[in-house]
Amino acid sequence: MYAKLKSAGLFGMNAYLVDVEMDMARGLPAFDIVGLPDAAVKESKDRVRAAVKNCGYEMPVQKITVNLAPADLRKAGPLYDLPIFLALLVASHQLTPTVPMEKSVFIGELTLNGAVRKVQGILPMVIAAKEAGMESVFVPAENGKEASAVKGISVYGVQNALEIADYVAGLRELLPLEPLFFSPRAEQGLPDMSEVLGQDFAKRALEIAAAGKHNALLIGSPGSGKSMLAKRFPSILPDITFEEAIETTKVHSIAGVLSPEEPILTHRPFRAPHHTVSPAGLSGGGSIPRPGEISLAHNGVLFLDELPEFSRGAMEILRQPIEEGKVTISRASGSLTYPCDMIVIAAMNPCPCGYFGHPTRECTCSPDKVARYLGKVSGPLLDRLDLHIEVAPVEFSRLSGNQQSESSAEIRKRVNKARKIQEARYEGTGIRCNGSLTPSLLRKFCPVTEQGMAALRRAFEKLGLSARGYDRILKVSRTIADLSGDEMIGLSHISEAIQYRSLDRKYWRKG
Repeated sequence: MYAKLKSAGLFGMNAYLVDVEMDMARGLPAFDIVGLPDAAVKESKDRVRAAVKNCGYEMPVQKITVNLAPADLRKAGPLYDLPIFLALLVASHQLTPTVPMEKSVFIGELTLNGAVRKVQGILPMVIAAKEAGMESVFVPAENGKEASAVKGISVYGVQNALEIADYVAGLRELLPLEPLFFSPRAEQGLPDMSEVLGQDFAKRALEIAAAGKHNALLIGSPGSGKSMLAKRFPSILPDITFEEAIETTKVHSIAGVLSPEEPILTHRPFRAPHHTVSPAGLSGGGSIPRPGEISLAHNGVLFLDELPEFSRGAMEILRQPIEEGKVTISRASGSLTYPCDMIVIAAMNPCPCGYFGHPTRECTCSPDKVARYLGKVSGPLLDRLDLHIEVAPVEFSRLSGNQQSESSAEIRKRVNKARKIQEARYEGTGIRCNGSLTPSLLRKFCPVTEQGMAALRRAFEKLGLSARGYDRILKVSRTIADLSGDEMIGLSHISEAIQYRSLDRKYWRKG
């Protein structure tokens, strides 16, 4: 007796269909699962055996073999419980399907009484089922909203195994879920920039960072508003698009961190790992690697507060992902690549006591102590942060005055306008923002006036900039020109961009 159903598997960001084959033969009673299963898959036989009994069916006393094909790909997790359950009933002739099983995909974990529990990674698996031409997918009811974000395939939310068995047998009606309506949520519920008093220079720099998708470092004394500014940065970013939301939700679904109240992300993620995070916690890890913090920040913001307190390994692991927008993790089971196209916002004090360079308070740190503290942030990492922003202490008059600060909504209007200019300019190139410009495209899309080029040459020679630093200044200048609506990059744009590359010289050289 033989039965075959469709399920799905997951390896990194790549989902694939899995054939769940079941054979029953004479011999000593046994229940074997083959096809490179992990421990959770091997334990399916015990969950399925109990669910069959508790749902009122009979467990065949035969030699049962389950094959999960393709057999050369590792199968992980309890998501094969539901298809194994149904295949057992079909193979033992306790269930006669009345629906096209060859066009249906079944995913779900079973409890011992037959209830269907949610699993991780539903969204990429449903997308894979649709791309493979499947017509229906049956998922746990708790995963239903997440799965219904995929258009073009009928999604059914299943509460228990008996419900789906009756539907397959034609004894019960089961209606597909309504497609999820996507509505991006911009600044709603987020802290607003108007709450930050003063700090006009820092706000301008963060506006440039948002407009061009540039990474930034905030440096200043304790209490100057670095964390406050960073936490309000997402409120000035453009609305997340449906394509970005799907891609980001896939990462969160694989990591198992999706909220039941938000089955698909409607805003850009903001991740702020503690400085004790390990390198594997940032990049991702495990025997079958899961996404780390940098991938969970994909299409959003990664905030690194107290940057020098992060371990050297954690900081250095950021270098390649910042450049490439993806991270590759190699393990014995294979190499996985996760996306991490994010904006990095880092914050730090200028010294251990926090008052080096403060206009009114005296620093108590020795020059060697300051140098050691600043030296924790490596030059190569510093070079990859486009904007170096000094967050000066706020004057009393600004704190006590009634002057109204600009809201996030007003800043975001200018950011959106600059982003649209960039999207039109880079159409067909594979990039969307100035921060992603390659050296070849930099020469093509960043025309500089003679005065601007002269200023850039002087800065390169006096500040001792690297080739990467030169490119960063050009990219930031391009964004400043876009915010002002200028096609050519002029002296004023270059001069302002140079301001945001001078802090490493001011602090690091003095230390």
